[in-house]
Amino acid sequence: MFTGNMPSSLSNLSQLIELLLDTNQFIGHIPTSLGNLKSLATLSVSNNNLHGRVPEGIFSIPTIREIGLSSNNLHGQLPAEVGNAKQVVILLLSANKLSGDIPSTVGACKSLEDIELDNNIFDGNIPTSFGNLFGLKVLNLSYNNLTGSVSTSLGNLQLLKQIDLSFNHLEGKVPIHGIFKNATATHIDGNHELCGGAADLHLPAFSVTSSNLSEHRLPVILKVAIPLACMLSPLAVAIFVLLWQRKNHLKRSMSSLSFDGKFPKVSYKDLARATDGFSASNLIGTGRYSSVYRGKILQEENVVAVKVFCLETRGAQRSFIAECNALRNVRHRNLVRILTACSSIDSSGNDFKALVYEFMPGGDLHNLLYSTEDNGNSLKQSYISLAQRLSIVVDIADAMAYLHHNHHGSIVHCDLKPSNILLDNDMVAHVGDFGLARLQMYPMSSSFDGSTSVSSLAIRGTIGYVAPEYGAAGQVSTAADVYSFGVVLLEIFIRKSPTDGMFKDGLSIAKFAEVNFPDIADR
Repeated sequence: MFTGNMPSSLSNLSQLIELLLDTNQFIGHIPTSLGNLKSLATLSVSNNNLHGRVPEGIFSIPTIREIGLSSNNLHGQLPAEVGNAKQVVILLLSANKLSGDIPSTVGACKSLEDIELDNNIFDGNIPTSFGNLFGLKVLNLSYNNLTGSVSTSLGNLQLLKQIDLSFNHLEGKVPIHGIFKNATATHIDGNHELCGGAADLHLPAFSVTSSNLSEHRLPVILKVAIPLACMLSPLAVAIFVLLWQRKNHLKRSMSSLSFDGKFPKVSYKDLARATDGFSASNLIGTGRYSSVYRGKILQEENVVAVKVFCLETRGAQRSFIAECNALRNVRHRNLVRILTACSSIDSSGNDFKALVYEFMPGGDLHNLLYSTEDNGNSLKQSYISLAQRLSIVVDIADAMAYLHHNHHGSIVHCDLKPSNILLDNDMVAHVGDFGLARLQMYPMSSSFDGSTSVSSLAIRGTIGYVAPEYGAAGQVSTAADVYSFGVVLLEIFIRKSPTDGMFKDGLSIAKFAEVNFPDIADR
């Protein structure tokens, strides 16, 4: 695996035809000098940690046919020079931070068959020039902030096999010809102002509220609320307005979620089928905001873990957002690997949100530590060797070091404990459950040990694992994670939970270690 900056000297390879550097750990910018590779046909640097802008010169390479820049941190606008790539067939820019309008010049790329611009921050209208891409087979613009209507010209693309416009802010009538007649190939979830379309899309016949009405919904509500203010206290009116704003802020947050473009799409029906209708027999765990089911998605060979969020529980939607944001750009052997995400509606028409993870057959660390064996006369704790314990500790430490020092900013887990540490068949530990995680892109206030911290409105974490100096103040900090790691480390070796009955009258698990191991305890 390659690390560091991409060498600009690559441009000296004048006869290079394919540059395949995806799934590494490159940082920095994409060298602008790559535009000098006049024989290059394929450029693939997806799944790295690259940032900066998309170099416009790559679109002027006369032989370029495939461009793959997905799953990086590229930002800024997509250059209008993209229209120079008349011969490009595949354009993959998913899961970056690209913004602004999608340039209409894309319509000049008449050879395009696959455009994937999903999971960015593009806004404005879908360019009508897309209707000129008569060879287009796949169009994915999902999870952006696109507005306006769905152009009828897209229905004229006879070769189009898949179109995904889901989770934008599109409005108006959906065309009923071409690709839009095929409900299984058309994805438009999360656009609440769309109407019409094929019957199988299950959209309202017409939009009850236009975008103008939507934009002015608060003033209309306030016109009704003002007369009531004579009877209600000013405080009640203020609370009403704040709740409205909070609801709409959450709605905007949900619609701008970003998932890695390489993840396959799954629907509610897929997950219901995979778990036998979320059967109790497949339930493998429950948490504060979610339940986890064992399942098998038909198109996959391996068993998966399906984490279904209980959206009726206050904070569950925020937990879903936090987990998605935390996991979007992280990849490490000691983190539980996310496979895909689902944000849809269930069979009753209610919101449905779930994450699909790699299944960990070894269960969680809590069960390992406190499982028992029957020796015929009595029950005793199952045997865990010293080497196994040390290996698990090192795995957890590696995961936390990566979270705190990765190239996308520090991720504070906020709830490290044995039940959130999962084991595979080889007893390798994987840290999971990022429902309380906080992403710190830039240093916040400085804590006593130099770690970054930020205030939170509520205590995060689990009693016994939260650092006292942070729990009382509601602080989120990498130092708090380190404290939790220390508690977990002690628990692994003494096999006593920090909330065990023996810890009372001022005796905590940390104090216990200090008293019994004075030579190694920090002072």
